[in-house]
Amino acid sequence: MTESPVSRDGEPVGVVETLLGGPLRYTRKEVETLAGVDEDWARRIWQALGFPTPPDEEVAFTDGDVDALRDISRLLSNDLVDEDMVVQLSRAVGQTMGRLASWLADVWLRRLSERWPADEPVTPEIVGAALAATEELRPVFEKLMLHGWRRQLAEAGLRTAAATSAAEADPSVGVSRLTVGFADVVSFTRMSRRMDGSELAEFVERFERVAAEEVAERGGRVIKTLGDEILYAAADPRAGVEIGLRIAELCDTDPSFPRVRVGIASGEVLQRLGDVFGTPVNLAARLTAIAYPGTVLVDPDLARELDGAPGYDVSSLRARPLQGLGKVRPRVVRRARA
Repeated sequence: MTESPVSRDGEPVGVVETLLGGPLRYTRKEVETLAGVDEDWARRIWQALGFPTPPDEEVAFTDGDVDALRDISRLLSNDLVDEDMVVQLSRAVGQTMGRLASWLADVWLRRLSERWPADEPVTPEIVGAALAATEELRPVFEKLMLHGWRRQLAEAGLRTAAATSAAEADPSVGVSRLTVGFADVVSFTRMSRRMDGSELAEFVERFERVAAEEVAERGGRVIKTLGDEILYAAADPRAGVEIGLRIAELCDTDPSFPRVRVGIASGEVLQRLGDVFGTPVNLAARLTAIAYPGTVLVDPDLARELDGAPGYDVSSLRARPLQGLGKVRPRVVRRARA
């Protein structure tokens, strides 16, 4: 472990200075002048990244901020890039990195708190040790984040190329044919009332982790998690159904995993900034809401995709009205008996 970083009068340096790699030394106007950008453009970038615009006289920026604003502006020298595209990408970065930073901070602070004596005040020495450990591990986290981004970018490129070559997508608008599924924890509100904060956090983390592992193992991808619910997508309809069945079956082999209900639908969806939109998404959500605990419901189109597929038993339910979608006759998918 490195020594605690120190600065003025031997006191630990600030969290911001440690994590940003340098002191706050510039006002907003000074950063704009050094980066060679106008005020309106800089304001759009900061807001897209999710940061409030500080008052003119507040010293709130580092040398790294100057370099970042310069790099963002350099993107505009490419003929394929315009201002709207830069703002959209900046917004994607801001939203994604904000969630990732909160996630890492929660995990990291929880681990650090386990080493702090519960009955002792947090002293400058403890803060300094925590900052030193953070600074020591930060480069490793950054390398992992960059490598993970490259791998995900490669996978996204392969998905786009495959969909385009199969004439299943229009890259200009991000429309693709996908199978999307929701897995929702049964009676989550009632269960959460019986848990304290740490128990609830562990429960949610385990549900999201195990469900995400099942999705990744079968070639799908997690679109988003909502604590008691996970939304995933798969290019292969059978893979999408298999993911849903696997998640629904986990509670039978692992008593600590919650019982879930699953709804899955297939069709054309709009992909934007990592999310998916369209009728199949709404249909999957409605099917999840009416599914019995431990069951997997699919829409009629997806049921036809499974017609004749070995290992599955598909049975029809009575038609029922689904909000915004009219009457739909859901199908229940189960494992075929040997």
